[in-house]
Amino acid sequence: MRRLAWAAALLPALALGAAACGSSGGAKSAPAPAAPSPPATSSPAPAGQPPAQSAAGGTTVAVHDSKLGTILTDGQGRTVYLFEKDGPSMSACDGTCAVAWPPLTTTGTPQAGSGVSAADLGTVTRADHSIEVTYHGHPLYYFAGDHAPGDTNGEGSNAFGAGWYVLGPNGGKIDNS
Repeated sequence: MRRLAWAAALLPALALGAAACGSSGGAKSAPAPAAPSPPATSSPAPAGQPPAQSAAGGTTVAVHDSKLGTILTDGQGRTVYLFEKDGPSMSACDGTCAVAWPPLTTTGTPQAGSGVSAADLGTVTRADHSIEVTYHGHPLYYFAGDHAPGDTNGEGSNAFGAGWYVLGPNGGKIDNS
């Protein structure tokens, strides 16, 4: 039952977001997930729920190899993205946007995993008062269309008014679109 409720909540939000934002001039649109997976350890935590925490209490950010090169992930290998509409240490993704692109949240100090500089990790308080992890000042997000660690289905998407990109260990976007 929980699986159906999650899927029922996600699909209308994605459709509404796509209809509201559209795309222009050949820009790649966010691919709609065919059948969203329920929240589990191998898929992003739903909006409003924190992802798995490290033993130290904070969400872990790490670096993993992918088909796009070396990218930033959470501690379980799930890809995280930056949103070009965000300001320095400010999230511009709420509501239906945060359903399609759940923020990487934490309940403690973010932890630097393999290949990540602890000095580049930070947090920002979201409008809903949850704490979102940042890297080089970029708030970090999952993509609801990624179903397993290593998926990068959101790369180069244009949704909710701007582009979405995976990040390299230097904090810069990787643009393979």
